[in-house]
Formats: sequence, structure tokens, C-alpha cells
Amino acid sequence: MQRNLTQSKEALLKSYNSRLKEDIRSMRENFEEIIRLAKGENDTQLSKITQCEQDTYETQVRAANIVRAGESLMKLVSDIKQYLILNDFHSVNEAICSNSQLYRTTQIDRDTKLMAVRDDMAADLYDLEEEYYTSIYK
Repeated sequence: MQRNLTQSKEALLKSYNSRLKEDIRSMRENFEEIIRLAKGENDTQLSKITQCEQDTYETQVRAANIVRAGESLMKLVSDIKQYLILNDFHSVNEAICSNSQLYRTTQIDRDTKLMAVRDDMAADLYDLEEEYYTSIYK
């Protein structure tokens, strides 16, 4: 069972890696093509206006592809964060144990202080009560 879980994690990480490479490759290729189109070095049989319109549309499509790849990268980052959260039980357990120990220590400290205050108040009230009953002004 542990072996299957490990293979599943490895497959997921490989998938993340391939998605990352594909998105970055897409962004790079589209950006390079936009730069190439901006240079305007193409000698074609199309008129300059037609070529300009075609280059504008192609640039818009490539810019949209860059945006799509960027959104895909953001989704990938979200997926990786979720993966880390769901598969990092050891550090989560350590954090929970550490916080529990800290809270337990704090609780013991507060309980000790409260018992000291209780004992001081009881002693002071006993003294006041004794003084009241022995007073001539009752």
C-alpha cells in the first residue's frame, strides 16, 4: 500500500513538472513570435495593410496564449500548494504537538497563578473575618 501511495505521489509530481515545462515553453514560443512579428521583416506578396492586420491578429492570439499559459501556471501553483498541504502530515503533526505542548505549559502556569491568587484571597478573607468578629465596632 505504501509503495502504491509513493508511486501515486511521484506520478503527480511528474505531471506537475510536465505541466510547468509545457506552460513555460508555450509562453516563451508565443513571446518570441510576437517579437519576431514586431520586427516586420517579412517580405510577402500581401499588401502592407493586409500584412499589418494579419500581424495584429496573430499578435493578439499569441498574447492570449501567453495569458492562458500564465493562468495555467497559477492553477499549477495552487495545485502544488494543495498537494503540499495534503501530503505534509508529518510537519502538520509536529506543529500540532508543539502548539499543544505550548498551550499545556501556559495552562499549567495560569492554573498555578490562579491557585496562588485564590490562596492569598482566602487568607486575606479569613483575616478580615477574624478581625470583624473580634472588632468592637460590629
